[in-house]
Amino acid sequence: MVGTGGPVATFSVWDYVVFAGIILLAAGVGLFQAFRGRKEASSEEFLLGGRQMTAVPVAMSLTASFMSGITVIGTPAESYRFGSAFWIFGFAYAIMSAISAELFVPLFYRLGVTSAYEYLELRFSRPIRIIGTSMYIVQTLISYYSVTGLDLWGVLVATGVVCIIYCTLGGLKAVIWTDVLQMVVMLAGFVAVIARGAVLQGGLTKIWEDAGEGGRLQAFDFDPDPLKRHTFWSIVVGGSIMWAAIYAINQSQVQRYISCKTLGHAKMSLYVNMVGLWITVTLAVFSGLTMYSIYKNCDPLSNGDVATPDQLFPYLVMDILADFPGIPGLFVAAAYSGTLSTVSSSINALVAVTVEDFILPVYKDLTQKQVSWMNMGLSVFFGGVCIGMAGVASLMGSVLQAALSIFGMISGPLLGLYLLGMFFRTSNSIGGLVGMIIGLVLTLWVGIGGQIYPPTAEKTNPLPLTTAGCNNTIGQNYTTITPWTSPVTLTPDYRPPLADTWYSLSYVYFSLLGVLTTIVSGLLVSVITGGCKQDKMNSELFVRKNDLTCFSWCNKSKESDITEKPSANICMGADNPGFKEDDVMSKDVEKNTRL
Repeated sequence: MVGTGGPVATFSVWDYVVFAGIILLAAGVGLFQAFRGRKEASSEEFLLGGRQMTAVPVAMSLTASFMSGITVIGTPAESYRFGSAFWIFGFAYAIMSAISAELFVPLFYRLGVTSAYEYLELRFSRPIRIIGTSMYIVQTLISYYSVTGLDLWGVLVATGVVCIIYCTLGGLKAVIWTDVLQMVVMLAGFVAVIARGAVLQGGLTKIWEDAGEGGRLQAFDFDPDPLKRHTFWSIVVGGSIMWAAIYAINQSQVQRYISCKTLGHAKMSLYVNMVGLWITVTLAVFSGLTMYSIYKNCDPLSNGDVATPDQLFPYLVMDILADFPGIPGLFVAAAYSGTLSTVSSSINALVAVTVEDFILPVYKDLTQKQVSWMNMGLSVFFGGVCIGMAGVASLMGSVLQAALSIFGMISGPLLGLYLLGMFFRTSNSIGGLVGMIIGLVLTLWVGIGGQIYPPTAEKTNPLPLTTAGCNNTIGQNYTTITPWTSPVTLTPDYRPPLADTWYSLSYVYFSLLGVLTTIVSGLLVSVITGGCKQDKMNSELFVRKNDLTCFSWCNKSKESDITEKPSANICMGADNPGFKEDDVMSKDVEKNTRL
């Protein structure tokens, strides 16, 4: 009987057929885009879709990249165990969208960049650009094997190979259109679970009532305590900065919206993506509430039916949907589609930053054909690395939770560096570098400390669950559709004084800590080292008033957005005596000719 514990069914033939069909359909969409665009083999076509994409597909791609494998299976488990507070991230998504669309999109369009980290060289220095790019590469590889949540070698390799093929042949355009299909599949997976749960429980109203009785609807906690895991303030304030660090400067996201044909389309893609994020988080949270309504009297985790929280949602799927052949296959395809989207966007972004930030500045005489072959070769290389990371993930256990937190720790100081350069004309490269290092040290310190000495239940506030209604013996351990992996945190017997204060800082505040530390310390060091010594600064490297007043209805053409590209960073010349403005001008001419 559903909701009473015990083993559940396994995959049927039709489930495998549906799963394979959806993955092959995704590959077909990518390959279609690849062959349709073969007549244009330029680097700009491969990396940016020829800068001719429109708002809606880009927005759906942005949302799909958010919905990783862990998002599909982790968010419902979060809602099941901790309640609906996660839904408040919807406010953070709105603030993040405005920050990204109104501050960063005009800047990147005005500069005509391919890599988001080109800005760091224009504003500060080339060493800082290389450091920023390196941080992104490390962050991306770490986040990949942290967000997959999957441990089926055969399927991972198969989907990885499919992803490599369409990324290599089709570039960003193939990635975006494949993401559109994958987003639809992922949302369909959530809808299938909610619809079946409503039928079993007697309607959506019953699910809502059960969630209320179980304390799952008490989302708005206005306690200002920064040590509590999720409060209204931590999610809205800290969450906004955390997601801004991902959408505003992360190459995987930046590369999508700068591929739009106009500035207006780029801005609109972020606002449409905001709506997509609202729909996604609402369905994911309600899926968790549906799971609680079904298992309110028999928690599968406490009963030993599953080993980790990340197995809860797959267990639910097989428990309530096994009688409908093919539907469980749809759910697994949804989870793997999230992983596929993550991998494809990572591959394309890694290729872009490697070529633009490391190779082309050194080998300036490469022909367009050589660059195109290099793009495809690097796609294969990074695809192989991602598959290898999936293998490492299945062997590293508790290290994964630390790795996932490190992803957030790196983003904050890097965002602080951008904001330092965009808003404060007195900041120089020395201040920027020192500020970012100090911010990174602090976020790594608090983050790693929190992994070694996890916060107590008083701060994380898990809600009560019971096994009173279970019909099976506690302690049995059954598997579901796949051995989903999840990190297990070991709690040391000894807790130092910092464990219940500094190390208990909510993970949502890590990025905010990094941003503030980088800006404040960067400004202080810049002032101490003389600031920017020039009388005149290039205004195109800073946020302008009309960037804010123009809002999303600006509809400049691509050409008008990037023709007035700054030739040099004046302040960078002060910190680098050997710098010549003509050198940067010649680099811009070479790049525009090549593209």
